Amino acid sequence: MTRKSHTAQYPEVQPQLPPRSRGVIGLFEENCTVCMLCARECPDWCIYIDSHKETVPAAAPGGRERSRNVLDRFAIDFSLCMYCGICIEVCPFDALFWSPEFEYAETDIHELTHERDKLREWMWTVPEPPALDPRAEEPKELAAARKAVEKAAAAEAAAEAAAQADSAEGDAQ
Repeated sequence: MTRKSHTAQYPEVQPQLPPRSRGVIGLFEENCTVCMLCARECPDWCIYIDSHKETVPAAAPGGRERSRNVLDRFAIDFSLCMYCGICIEVCPFDALFWSPEFEYAETDIHELTHERDKLREWMWTVPEPPALDPRAEEPKELAAARKAVEKAAAAEAAAEAAAQADSAEGDAQ
């Protein structure tokens, strides 16, 4: 009461949101395996998922064909959602993330069901995770990927050196 009030001019001036603030849920569709864990664990039943099975040919000759789920529809009804984040926590494949977007109001409540295209757009507004502790050990996945790249580079360098040695031998004869 002793300070002068300050009115934020919202539409013209965007608010300064805290880092990693919760707005809407973004979908990284490439990681979704249609396991349905998010829809089963949602206390409001506001996630709608449709899929179909596709047969994948055998990777090696003599192998068997595999079947995999293909995502047809992924929608979240934000008029029912209570923004608890359980769906994000239970997703084992990191397909769901909090996006800081908060401007998605609609004039009709039926338009608050957003399909996967809109959820995918919100995915690109998700901020980077906080930096890791510089003294922490490197994740196993990154270490394995780096070793594979280094091994491939060493094999390529050895092949190049062998090709140069063969061309030098051919020139000497």
